[in-house]
Amino acid sequence: MTEYHIRLYQDSDYHTVRDIFAGGITEHYPVALRHTFSLPRVWILVLTVFLLALVTTGSFIVSSVAVAVVILVLSLININILISYVRTSLAGDMLDIKKHYLQRDGCCFWVAESEGEIVGMVAAAPFPHPGGQNQVELKRLSVPKKHRGRGIGKALCKTVIDFAQKSGYQAVVLGTSQYQMDSMNLYKRLGFKITAKATYYSNYYFTKLLDFVDFIFQYDLLKQQ
Repeated sequence: MTEYHIRLYQDSDYHTVRDIFAGGITEHYPVALRHTFSLPRVWILVLTVFLLALVTTGSFIVSSVAVAVVILVLSLININILISYVRTSLAGDMLDIKKHYLQRDGCCFWVAESEGEIVGMVAAAPFPHPGGQNQVELKRLSVPKKHRGRGIGKALCKTVIDFAQKSGYQAVVLGTSQYQMDSMNLYKRLGFKITAKATYYSNYYFTKLLDFVDFIFQYDLLKQQ
């Protein structure tokens, strides 16, 4: 198995890491969709639309079309939530990675490289939410599918933990969606604990309807010493 090494981000990595990030987020669409249509409230909504259309028009065909439209809309909402998050991130901290992460105190950005190919990425920045003093946020962790199973994600997480310890932070925190089961299992194995459940997406009504939430994990550095 080809070895890899972790190094600081360089300007030449720009387009690759942005592509890896976008692909890592949107790949969760099928899982998100399955979750949506496993929710009882979604099927209640679908059944309600069907019955209302049937009572109103008396047509099974029209009622079936109405149900199909609802399913299509819910599917589009799912992918739109993911794409909106990607767009916001690419226009935010991922727009100028060097300036945002390498030229600011308490921040950093690393990539994992193997034979000249970027096979993973991760970032660290001070946690911006209330109560986040002395905490660093593990961000933008992503490893392309074809490179998983090599311990790259684990190594990148440990890189952030080491950075946090050397920088004097008291904890490492992160947010990850419930659809990223492999990532959640990795964090738990490393000693992260779930501390909260939150919704950060712009359209709160639809994210709540579809149960589109993040779990907040925390790794207490003081307890590890």
